Amino acid sequence: MATDDILTRPLGTKSAAASRTLGQRLRGVSMPRMSPAAVVAMAVAGLAIGLTILAMVGDPQGGEPSAVATITLREPAAPPPVAKAPEPPPSAPRSAGEVETASGVRVVRPAGTDAPTEAVIIRVPDSEPVRLVGPDPRLMERGRHGNVPKIGDGRRRPLDVYARPDSGAGAPGARIAILVTGLGVGQAATAGAIAKLPPAISLAFSPYGGDLERSVARARDFGHEILVQAPMEPFDYPDSDPGPQTMLTSSRAPENLDRLSWVMSRFGGYVGLVNFMGAKLEGDAAAFEPVLREIGTRGLGFVDDGTSSRSLATSLGGKLKIPVARAEIVLDAMPQAEAIDRELARLEAQAKANGFALASAGAMPMTIERIARWSRDLETRGIRLVPVSTALRGTPPARLSSAGQ
Repeated sequence: MATDDILTRPLGTKSAAASRTLGQRLRGVSMPRMSPAAVVAMAVAGLAIGLTILAMVGDPQGGEPSAVATITLREPAAPPPVAKAPEPPPSAPRSAGEVETASGVRVVRPAGTDAPTEAVIIRVPDSEPVRLVGPDPRLMERGRHGNVPKIGDGRRRPLDVYARPDSGAGAPGARIAILVTGLGVGQAATAGAIAKLPPAISLAFSPYGGDLERSVARARDFGHEILVQAPMEPFDYPDSDPGPQTMLTSSRAPENLDRLSWVMSRFGGYVGLVNFMGAKLEGDAAAFEPVLREIGTRGLGFVDDGTSSRSLATSLGGKLKIPVARAEIVLDAMPQAEAIDRELARLEAQAKANGFALASAGAMPMTIERIARWSRDLETRGIRLVPVSTALRGTPPARLSSAGQ
């Protein structure tokens, strides 16, 4: 076999030599010759045989392997049952206080009783709580630092317009007014005091707080009467420094009045001012009298928070004929829960003895909690909370000047 034939023939085919050998072999075999008629007869016979086999077997595939699949229709299976969510366990019994807080209904029981064995007072809160009016432009005028209060037409005083109404005026029983100071400088403490304290308790805001207009408006919406704190010189100034714009005994009257104007311009809608520190200024008649006179001229009242035994506030108020009141008790002078509770009990006893008592307190969370707890069943003990303006409106200052002097 030639090499060229091996390299050039396609794979899988025989070589030309092999093909010639096969042809030569076939030529050596003699095949019988058949006529055309015989070929046709054989084809017809083959066809007949095939048709006969097909008819007998019935297999259109002509004997090719095949398989038959049987499909049975069934009803759709029902979905599996859905497991029910486990029912929540029954809630634990709530205390009476929690139920009352959640429902807004207050049940007042006789003191010291757990069950209503005697007459029980159920107080349902008003659908419309008392909301005090906001700043009235007719009771303002432009000062060097901003708007400041003034007496309006018809001798309308801010003290009267912004005061919380006393719905129980003239009712028998002892009355207590409480002023909580230091609001506005801590958002959490401010929000807690506004929401937790009874609306009849008055709130005093520091002039150094942020977003004062908003905080004061929220307190007013809750029904709290508003005052503003005025920074005044203490005896150990400047070691104890109330802050910027403090009124000093060494300053001339116009300078102190300008600082007072700054304080009064911080926000609007308040009934009066209360000292922030100030034991030295309040004990100096020459320095303090012009300040009090300006406060009265603008239709406001002044509250002495009771922290200084040397204060001349009530005596000067009587001399100038302006509304001045002095707190008889400082509830958290000793910032301990037991001490605050003792002072609240003393305040209650004093109110029952004299018919009225005025106290002050700071806005510490502990103080707020103790006052709120103490006030829950106060009316069952024959005592009613009233706003601080009660001590300022229509009461001669001389009648308020004896306490704490």
